[in-house]
Amino acid sequence: MPVFLVGFMCSGKSRIGRELAGRMGWRFLDIDREIERRIGPITPWFQKNGEAAFRELEGDVLLECLGENRTIISTGGGTPMSGDNMDRMLAAGNVVFLDVPFGELMDRIIRTGGDRPLLMGLRGDGLHARVEELLAERLPVYLRAGMRVRASGDPYTIAGRIQQALEGEDARPVQDK
Repeated sequence: MPVFLVGFMCSGKSRIGRELAGRMGWRFLDIDREIERRIGPITPWFQKNGEAAFRELEGDVLLECLGENRTIISTGGGTPMSGDNMDRMLAAGNVVFLDVPFGELMDRIIRTGGDRPLLMGLRGDGLHARVEELLAERLPVYLRAGMRVRASGDPYTIAGRIQQALEGEDARPVQDK
């Protein structure tokens, strides 16, 4: 059964996912890296082909991952939003929402230089407003995850909390605030 990490861009899905996979001795798969392996850098492809085409490709890659076993899968920030992707992830495995407080999330996004396709060219108030808008749209879907983990701080510690919950005696959904 796979474990899907969902959350907003810069929430730590890739870093925490690699750490979690290493700790558990599982395979790690990053949907964005798999897409890049197929098409090259995402941003120019996204700008040329548009968001709808990207989401379709992203959905195709996700479908290929649904049957994975003992795999930690880092999704793109928008992956759960398209079609029935969230339903499919919930049916196929465990879904963990990496929840980062807004201020910390903004700091991370600013540090990356706003290189995400949906944030290109935005700075200051415009960037802040766009992140607020996207997060408000996505949060209800992220909250459908079986587990919610505060993803502030050290990826090693966060991965440890997720591992502990996943390997607990009962596999029921866990809320970690």
